[in-house]
Amino acid sequence: MSTQLVLASVIFVLIGFILSAVFVLTKFVGPKNEEAQLKNSVYESGVSNPVGNTNIRFSVKFYLVAISFLLFDVEVVFMFPWAVNVVELGMLGLVKMFIFVGLLFAGLIYIYKKKALSWD
Repeated sequence: MSTQLVLASVIFVLIGFILSAVFVLTKFVGPKNEEAQLKNSVYESGVSNPVGNTNIRFSVKFYLVAISFLLFDVEVVFMFPWAVNVVELGMLGLVKMFIFVGLLFAGLIYIYKKKALSWD
């Protein structure tokens, strides 16, 4: 066997032992809460006793805005490498980016026409 394989195996086993020891040590050193009432109670943003019912329905508009944000936010992931290599890509790369931005703009127009961005 190679020395690198032996070293990797030893490191892997050592990490396993260390993680196991940390979990066991946490069980003994960590705080204990024996009261089931406190253990199962709601704790939200520093408030122990929240006011109101937590079983409310959210509007679909929140979902639409979140998905729209993700769709239009991901465009930056594609635009940044293009902007770095715009000189090497030449005119064909420029045309492809205009097509990409045009499709994104068409999606924005579609979302606007469906009134997903209006809060009535």
